Amino acid sequence: MAVEALVNKIIPFSSVDGPGNRTAIFLQGCNFDCRYCHNPETIHLCVSCGICVEKCPTGALSWSEEPEDLRHVRHKDAEERERRRLRPGYVRYDAAKCVLCDACIGNCPHGSSPRIIRMTAEAAMEQVRRQMPYIRGVTVSGGECTRQRDFLAELFTMAQAEGLDCLLDSNGTLDFSQDKELLAVTDGVMLDIKAFDAADHRLVTGRDNAMVLENARYLASLGKLPEIRTVIVPGLFDGEESVRRTAELLAPYLEAGAIRYKLIRYRPMGVRREYAAHPTPDLAFMEKLKRMVSEMGFTAVIA
Repeated sequence: MAVEALVNKIIPFSSVDGPGNRTAIFLQGCNFDCRYCHNPETIHLCVSCGICVEKCPTGALSWSEEPEDLRHVRHKDAEERERRRLRPGYVRYDAAKCVLCDACIGNCPHGSSPRIIRMTAEAAMEQVRRQMPYIRGVTVSGGECTRQRDFLAELFTMAQAEGLDCLLDSNGTLDFSQDKELLAVTDGVMLDIKAFDAADHRLVTGRDNAMVLENARYLASLGKLPEIRTVIVPGLFDGEESVRRTAELLAPYLEAGAIRYKLIRYRPMGVRREYAAHPTPDLAFMEKLKRMVSEMGFTAVIA
């Protein structure tokens, strides 16, 4: 049986999801619930509550009362739907009528999107081939892409066979040291270090970060950590301390391969209303962080 994944969107040409021009594939579903998440519609899977249908201005969404196709809704569907007392049926999505206005996403109370497509690795690779030879590689992001690990392994095997390099954009909760098969077809993992201190990380994401930091060390030792990223959110956690300790952790591994440190300014656009009150860090502070990391041996620092 072909391996399938839930795909949120595919960006044919991206210059911000790894080196060079790339096709970026975003998978649906995440095991973190970051307060500052700028794509909260990728966290959960649609439960077909139907709220988005009446909000769609083009009729791209409609309600079907046919026997429900469980592929459209998230795991533990029966339990979730019973809790919400949702009616039988599911939301249909017609891509031909969609103008990507995001009215559905803006009105979804569940951190999801009705525009998710179930796709095999071969179907995704066919989308990638349309951009060849004008791309250097493929990046798979999310959500958290490693939750659909078998899809990644199959897709990357095909992509590497056609001369493309393959990157993961991950929150670091998969134990990469126990998955040599996936790493064999992965050229690098761009890792999010949400916060260094465990308590801060739980505050930001709702999850512990022990595996994240272990992955950072392990991937760096293999030369498969091309980029780490930290979002700087004033008032939420100590960004300077977190960046300093992250740089100290990884500085000993710089000889194994270059690691770019991307320092990202928090912005309220796209963030859920209840978490949108934090200020954007000023440029002077970002430059201070950049100098600090550069002085610790990182030659590529983006701020």
